[in-house]
Amino acid sequence: MRQGHGAVKAMYRLAKGLPRHYVGMDQRGTAMSNGPNRILDEFARLMTDAAGAAQGVRREVETAFKAQAERVLNSMDVVQREEFEAVREMAVKARAENKTLAARIDALEARIAELGAGNESSTGAGTPAGKK
Repeated sequence: MRQGHGAVKAMYRLAKGLPRHYVGMDQRGTAMSNGPNRILDEFARLMTDAAGAAQGVRREVETAFKAQAERVLNSMDVVQREEFEAVREMAVKARAENKTLAARIDALEARIAELGAGNESSTGAGTPAGKK
């Protein structure tokens, strides 16, 4: 048989009811290869396990960093983005309302000035209406 059929051989032996150590299975239940490729297979398995462990460590470090950053930001009394946006929208609305009200005040002042000028011309030059 060719060397790549080691797993098939092991499964065949296992199916016949032979014990794992005789079959050539590792603790995970996968067939072990024989010869020089065994070292490479073990090295590949070790690297795969190391990569999985590194991913786990990365997730833990990321979680710890986020928690610490949140703690620092909370202690600095920094405003959250949602709160900032809400206050910003309120300020924009207030500015627009202020402009509208300022225009109305200007219009009312102009009207009062017109009425005052019209009142002065109808009553005489500078004399109050009741003192004729």
